[in-house]
Amino acid sequence: MPRIAPLDPPYTPEIAAALARWMPPDVAHDPLVLFRVLHRNPELASRMRVLGAGLLAHGRLPARDREIIIDRTCARTGCEYEWGVHAATFGEAAGLSGEQLRATVSGDGAPWSPRERLLMSAADELHDSARISHGTWTALVEHYDEPQLLEILVLAGWYRAIGQLINTLEIGNEPWAPSFPTP
Repeated sequence: MPRIAPLDPPYTPEIAAALARWMPPDVAHDPLVLFRVLHRNPELASRMRVLGAGLLAHGRLPARDREIIIDRTCARTGCEYEWGVHAATFGEAAGLSGEQLRATVSGDGAPWSPRERLLMSAADELHDSARISHGTWTALVEHYDEPQLLEILVLAGWYRAIGQLINTLEIGNEPWAPSFPTP
């Protein structure tokens, strides 16, 4: 059980509407436990939704690149919950193979393009030192424009924050989401 219990139905009409905004239309499962916990503070949840939804639906990075940064960041923070949600919901749609999704956890063993290996390195550097080295930055500049570079930094920071939140609250995996692969 999470340290802060998620809201359970029946929801007030306001909470039901807010949770519906967080979920894709016609989704087959209940609102995510994370969303139901966040709605213990509806004002905070509504502010967080704007950035989270904006990064997922209105970003400038290709979906595949976005998911590599998100999945590697979640893996490095040890946030199995968020990694599993993204692996199940966005991984295949973004064109990541099962082998590549597993490699976002292990850090090796997948057929990455040079640009994709660069994204993995950038996520690792941000996790390890809260900065990107000069060499990695110079290489990123060859592939991404300034708005995309800013988006990489914000994505990694946002999902690190989400990982800290989920890990501290001890939120267990969604029943339909995969766990980290075993080594």
